[in-house]
Amino acid sequence: MKIALIGYGKMGKIIERIALERGHEIVSKVDVDNLDDFDSAAFKSADVAIEFTVPQVAVSNIKRAFKSNVPVVCGTTGWTEALPELKAIIDAEGKTLFWASNFSLGVNIFMAVNKYLAGIMNQFPEYNVEMTEVHHTQKLDAPSGTAITLAEGILENIDRKDNWAKETETKPTDLAIKSIREGQVPGIHTIRYESAVDSIEMTHDAKSREGFALGAVVAAEFTAGKKGLLGMSDLLKF
Repeated sequence: MKIALIGYGKMGKIIERIALERGHEIVSKVDVDNLDDFDSAAFKSADVAIEFTVPQVAVSNIKRAFKSNVPVVCGTTGWTEALPELKAIIDAEGKTLFWASNFSLGVNIFMAVNKYLAGIMNQFPEYNVEMTEVHHTQKLDAPSGTAITLAEGILENIDRKDNWAKETETKPTDLAIKSIREGQVPGIHTIRYESAVDSIEMTHDAKSREGFALGAVVAAEFTAGKKGLLGMSDLLKF
């Protein structure tokens, strides 16, 4: 399979190595210093592009890939307010976007367990719930996209919470998400249910970026030849 990389930082380089190990060909690498390559024959020859950049340019990158008729797998977070606009383009023009807040298999299992636990805890209003997420200092968005996805899973299943809030609750119906940026931490997400008598806590701790990169390449393999807005639930079927 021919893959184009959009963003050639730490994640881009790990994705490149894993893609080559799995027998794929990297036909184009687009970064801040060669944006004209979106219009190149090499980029247009790709079966799929994998985008890992920053929130400020992700939507523009996706649109430029669409103009070159290349499906996109996007792992950038912090821009999802533009997702309805992109979905309209996808539906109207037959484009393809695979987006996930996190490509790690372990995180997606964690997300499934999170929803299940929230459904149980809906019966026990004496427990308050909050979340903490820790990432490296280069991560620009806070809370993380993964934390927001986890929060949405809780809000869907706990009636006493109706919104997530940065750092602290301003009212009892808020779900607080505390964000910490330190060192080179790939990603730690902790969900804690607290009552007067005990607490329940579950954590996913990513040991490296390898799991995210492998998931992105597997998503690219899945996406090639498909149409529409896709996600990890389509890939993993749970």
